[in-house]
Amino acid sequence: MKGYYGRAEATAESIRDGWFLTGDIGRLDEHGNLFIVDRVKDMIIRGGYNVYPREIEEVLMCHPDVEMVAVVGEHDERLGEEIHAHVVLHETSSCDGETLVAWCKSQLADYKYPRRVFIRPSLPMTATGKILKRELHPLDIVKTVAEEIGNGSL
Repeated sequence: MKGYYGRAEATAESIRDGWFLTGDIGRLDEHGNLFIVDRVKDMIIRGGYNVYPREIEEVLMCHPDVEMVAVVGEHDERLGEEIHAHVVLHETSSCDGETLVAWCKSQLADYKYPRRVFIRPSLPMTATGKILKRELHPLDIVKTVAEEIGNGSL
């Protein structure tokens, strides 16, 4: 790849010493197989520990009431970032956030489980169906829920 057309700054950030940096985080197993774990930009650093949101999302997706999930880090004065999960439940579910926190706590290390789970009617998505994690912040949630209540859609 020679670079991004008309975007010199983006090219400089993604190509170093002739190598294209994808932004993926991976690991090699004992046989030399590469496994993609997550994206660098999504990694949460909580209390000095690296936490990969995808691992938490996979645990939550195994819960029978969960339809869709996104895990993000939120600024925390003491820990640097705190882990929050945003969950869309199946229509017939009566599950709550505390139940999902307990589900994660039973399957993840203490520093990995989300301390808060926000139950949402939907997640913000691109036209191609990718979740827009950058739009998942507590203040945005309050605004979104208020708008949905105001429109009678909630």
